[in-house]
Amino acid sequence: MNSHPNLDAATRMLTLCLGFCAASAVAAAEADRSATLQAIYMLENPRNLTRPGPCGELGAYQFRPTTWHAYTNAPFAYALDRQRSDNVANRHFEWLKQRLETAHVPVTTYNIALAWNGGLKAAISGHAPRAARSYAERAENLALEFARSKSKPVVVADAK
Repeated sequence: MNSHPNLDAATRMLTLCLGFCAASAVAAAEADRSATLQAIYMLENPRNLTRPGPCGELGAYQFRPTTWHAYTNAPFAYALDRQRSDNVANRHFEWLKQRLETAHVPVTTYNIALAWNGGLKAAISGHAPRAARSYAERAENLALEFARSKSKPVVVADAK
């Protein structure tokens, strides 16, 4: 059977495009740490409250003392310091990411937020409470918006 040269070229081009689209989809699904943590902060403590939450959580990301002390020896009151809190949040993000990867669960903003709010076991098992799933959906939507606004080109007016 004779093959048409233009058809072969089109097939190769389609194959390349499909491969590119698949790679882009995988990259887009990966959690953007900055956008994910910004979303979690916006859900946890957008008004920078300094009083402890109902379960003793504190700071920008509303850490509980046990989570805080898993990553630092600094006193828990330092969770109110945004720079220190960001440092612990980055470490916690990495820990969650590694555990999700080990469990062969996609590292998406949704799954990071689900584990952050509902616990790692719940995120891995798929049996997270409804409130945690709602939290993860809101985090995912916020992170998408943050990532979108970060990637928008800045328009500079010509100075005359």
